[in-house]
Amino acid sequence: MKGEQFLIRKIQFSLVYDEGKSWASKEVVVRALANGLGSSQFGFVVSRRVGNAVVRNRVKRRLREIIRKIPVQPGWDIIIIARNPAPAASFMDLSQSVRKLLVRAGLVTGENEGFSAGTN
Repeated sequence: MKGEQFLIRKIQFSLVYDEGKSWASKEVVVRALANGLGSSQFGFVVSRRVGNAVVRNRVKRRLREIIRKIPVQPGWDIIIIARNPAPAASFMDLSQSVRKLLVRAGLVTGENEGFSAGTN
């Protein structure tokens, strides 16, 4: 994943929060909004409630690695928000949780033919 594939500006996050749809599980929340670009961009949110800096950074590294391995459809701004149980979850559980939400959202290529991102 290259640097331009990450959401970094506050306005980008605000737009996804205000106009995007969300899907939630115990460990994470996925918010997504179509961006009209040829690639998808990702943002990661891990609040202080999740843990200290070491824990938060570990969760972010895990989420980035999980996203790197999932074939996401191009043209979306996606924010992944870690919840309190995320640090205690194994890498496999966290990965399955993120994948399930992205499939439910219709954002994974190949696994959801005919499924649109506009439905829950």
